[in-house]
Amino acid sequence: MAKRVHRPREDAEFDFILGMSQVPVLAYFTGTWPKAIEPCRVMDLVVGGIADDYTGRLTAVRADITRCPAATGRYGITGAPSYVLLKEGEAVAHGTGPVTAAEVRKLLADHL
Repeated sequence: MAKRVHRPREDAEFDFILGMSQVPVLAYFTGTWPKAIEPCRVMDLVVGGIADDYTGRLTAVRADITRCPAATGRYGITGAPSYVLLKEGEAVAHGTGPVTAAEVRKLLADHL
């Protein structure tokens, strides 16, 4: 995973990253149960590449559902992987399931 992807260990750290970001945030939520592991690994690669390409224009955050339950609930996350594009802390786009880099780029083009 790219070093540009933040990995908060708890909700307070997640909120801190959001509060400090001067640019939109692509938050994606992962899980550690068996059916979620492989799809989440796919998203790690996709978001890592996006984070590298959008340096300075986007903050990427990888949040574990069990470590960030308040953020998970706040954004209506019901499965992993899921993602939310946040502008000034408000969700402007979201989805569930592994997606391709092209799909994420389209989402960003539509909302950034």
